[in-house]
Amino acid sequence: MIRVLLCLLSSFALLHSSFAAKPQNLLIITTDDMSCDSVGVYGSKLKDTTPNMDKLAAQSLRFNYAHTVVGNCMPSRNVMWSGKYPHNNRVEGFRAMTKNEKDYPVLGDLMKDAGYFTGIRHKVSHSTPYSPFPWDIVIGEEGRDDAKNPESWGKAATTGIEAAKKAEKPFCLMLNIADPHKPFYAEGNKGNTVPDKNVPSRVFTPEEVPVPGFLPDDPVVRKELSHYYSSVRRADDGVGAILAALKASGEDENTIIIFLSDHGMPLPFAKTQLYHHSTRTPLMIRWPGVTKPGSVDDEHMISTVDLLPTILDMLKIASPGGFDGTSFAAVLKGEKQPERTMVFKEHNENAGGQNTPMRAVQTKDFVYIFSPWSNGTRVMSGATNGTSTCRQMRVLAKTNEQIAARIDLFDHRVLEEAYDVRYDADALTNLIAKPENATQVATLEKAMEDWMVKTKDPLLEVFRHRSDVAVREKLMQQLEGKQLTKKERAEANRAAKKASEAEKPAALISLEVPETLTAGQKATVKLHHNFPADLGEKPVQVTLKGGNNARIERKEVKASGTGVIEVTFDIPATVGDKAIFAGLVGTSIKDTPMHLQTKPIPVK
Repeated sequence: MIRVLLCLLSSFALLHSSFAAKPQNLLIITTDDMSCDSVGVYGSKLKDTTPNMDKLAAQSLRFNYAHTVVGNCMPSRNVMWSGKYPHNNRVEGFRAMTKNEKDYPVLGDLMKDAGYFTGIRHKVSHSTPYSPFPWDIVIGEEGRDDAKNPESWGKAATTGIEAAKKAEKPFCLMLNIADPHKPFYAEGNKGNTVPDKNVPSRVFTPEEVPVPGFLPDDPVVRKELSHYYSSVRRADDGVGAILAALKASGEDENTIIIFLSDHGMPLPFAKTQLYHHSTRTPLMIRWPGVTKPGSVDDEHMISTVDLLPTILDMLKIASPGGFDGTSFAAVLKGEKQPERTMVFKEHNENAGGQNTPMRAVQTKDFVYIFSPWSNGTRVMSGATNGTSTCRQMRVLAKTNEQIAARIDLFDHRVLEEAYDVRYDADALTNLIAKPENATQVATLEKAMEDWMVKTKDPLLEVFRHRSDVAVREKLMQQLEGKQLTKKERAEANRAAKKASEAEKPAALISLEVPETLTAGQKATVKLHHNFPADLGEKPVQVTLKGGNNARIERKEVKASGTGVIEVTFDIPATVGDKAIFAGLVGTSIKDTPMHLQTKPIPVK
């Protein structure tokens, strides 16, 4: 009898602990176009650039050898959240696919299926292979949202966290800070200084900023770098606002934080390339109760293709398989993964649609880069060509042989490059033809070929015959024959978005609301409902909220079939200057097939 009683008590304790165990939230914070060594704890030569990122690092495990796979935005982010290399997830450039074309799961799918409330702000269309993607909440209107405002990032975090609490779910929130992507703080189109309402907490001067070794030290370059570093500080202000909002929410101690940049700074020899500074990212992970605060990993090479498998492992979500990446959750737990000695990188297509394929493999010591598009005459275009820095380098090249050689490399590249990143992280001396480096280069070439075989890279045969000009040019003719014009790419993206929207089920409800409200008077909301016959009659909740999202009044109506129901509210005199209406099918957000919320409506 005593044994039975003890078993029952033990079972009750286990059951109680399982109910008490609260699922951990996931907060992903990214910066846009920020070089790793712009961050204080990653060796920034400019004092006080990133106090908030440094504070996060003090709470996290920081990786010193982490790299993104791609040096431009949409392909890089899709690698992170698909766990697949671009030649396998088919997001090689900036062209969207339709929902039906996507035949693999991504972060948003997997987190939703696991019961998480998913939300995102900024870089929305760049963070999934098709658009619109069914996030539970999209914070701010893409393209019209003031994503350069640091304070707005705290509000965005609060909005996402509160929405998840109302849904009674743990959150997976992705906040993609817009800085230091161009336009930089207070920089005009021609490099001139212009007014900017979003002033960072510190503005840096041209005289104090460091000049990367891959760029010339010139007044025009320094001026652009001062705008860049001021934008880095503004990104840091945004990080601080997010962390403060998380703390205020009460969810801080139960939230995993992943922080990184999508690639390096948007200046020549960084963004859209595969050099060391193109892909090195300031990856920090804070896993409460697991990672040691302020710890640093100097041992493992980490790739962003591994992020999704790692997240699933951390949250104990079953993996669907089929990833190119593998989990490094063991490293986060303090274990070793000795096989993590190198990372693989690739570039295919830039934002303008030009296809200039490149592949690279990097260890702690060395990077090898293969550029089959390079033939001595073909010119690579890209996002950094129009910068003040690039324009000034072309001016200086007319009288400076060293800069002229850099510009020639920037435009035309060479077939193969190899750099010792321990002593030449700026990639100034190509060691590919040095006899003393032949063994090292051969080792990396073999590793690249093995990786190409394993991942079914379509460039495999070209790589194997890389010394054959005809083979390389045949590849480029095929790629250039498929290259779309700017107009064709825009039409393709519109068609993909339209096709994805057409695949979405028809909205069950919509709310038609007044353009303005008057405090102390009545306001009528028109509830449009379109229920399929098999849904039958359903209750619909229509809610009046204040501008701070606090509920004022909720009314329930019954609806079936198609029609319009008018719901009238008394607008309180104390409502404030804005109000919001919300609609929900069913009785609670936990089991609703649809809920929506209007934008804030001005109150007179």
